[in-house]
Amino acid sequence: MAPFTGLFEHPIVQAPMAGGGSCPSLAAAVSEAGGLGFLAAGYKTPAAMYEEIKQLRARTARPFGVNLFMPQPPAADPAAVEVYAEQLAGEATWYRTPLGETDQRCDDAYDAKLAILLDDPVPVVSFTFGCPARTAVAALARAGTVTVVTVTSAAEAQAAAEAGVDAVCVQGVEAGGHQGTYRDDPRADGAGVGLLSLLAEVRESVRVPLVAAGGLMRGAQIAAVLAAGACAAQLGTAFLPCPESGAHALHKRALTDPRYVRTELTRAFTGRPARGLVNRFIREHGPYAPAAYPQIHHLTSGLRKAAAAAGDPQAMALWAGQGHRLARELPAAGLVALLAAELHAARGSLSH
Repeated sequence: MAPFTGLFEHPIVQAPMAGGGSCPSLAAAVSEAGGLGFLAAGYKTPAAMYEEIKQLRARTARPFGVNLFMPQPPAADPAAVEVYAEQLAGEATWYRTPLGETDQRCDDAYDAKLAILLDDPVPVVSFTFGCPARTAVAALARAGTVTVVTVTSAAEAQAAAEAGVDAVCVQGVEAGGHQGTYRDDPRADGAGVGLLSLLAEVRESVRVPLVAAGGLMRGAQIAAVLAAGACAAQLGTAFLPCPESGAHALHKRALTDPRYVRTELTRAFTGRPARGLVNRFIREHGPYAPAAYPQIHHLTSGLRKAAAAAGDPQAMALWAGQGHRLARELPAAGLVALLAAELHAARGSLSH
């Protein structure tokens, strides 16, 4: 099994963005350019995940990764989900689409996806929303797969290291999309730690390689997190505008639209804290959304699709990190090359 740092030429990882942003064309372009491309298996069926893996393999022989969501516990308060559904009734009427069913499975077909990845191994498998069992990590290691776990605290990093993973992805509060916390604790809302502080804490807690994630958009920022102890930087929002990205055109344009002045962590769309551009839906429903993932995700999925079809970004989940205004509309290979050049220049200036 190759060490994690041997999987890429440039220390640039394309974040796995569930919901459409990550796709075979984007991951292939990043890997071909010397970075590490990722597929997002979250919300997909096992068959759909495997089909994307086959499509990616047809596009590149370079290493790539696949991200899995860990199974989640049932909603702590099903009644709160029903109350929220009642609040969204007007949205369903406006967009002429029914609310989704909230009694769907909470495991995202984790066991079936893991079985596929053990039967036909890929170079890297990462995990979000929890830490896999030591037996699963060991089985992937025997298959020659490098494992990575998303962490948002030193304690989570220690648990991942004890499970035997090869690296941890240290996610600062600046990151777009979902916070990858092991436990969804509403009492901790707003208590996220910034990336540089979190890197320092995790670096003193574990001895596994660290991948830094959270609001990174420029090569100089990559240089900063490498200087702080990371071996690579993971960027998501930076890759969303790329033509190879599967993100909706409205989402891509919104990243640099001056009408979207800030991001916010919200439970409005999925029931779990996720950072997105503040739009009408977040303002009106965010304060009332319960801690219930993936139930709220299923509840609002149809609404979000209907809003996109209607050309209305005000009810779409416009996931974005805090650096979204720095987004550049470049082909993925060009973006990797530019980030690598910026990184080289930043390192050169630091050495003088």
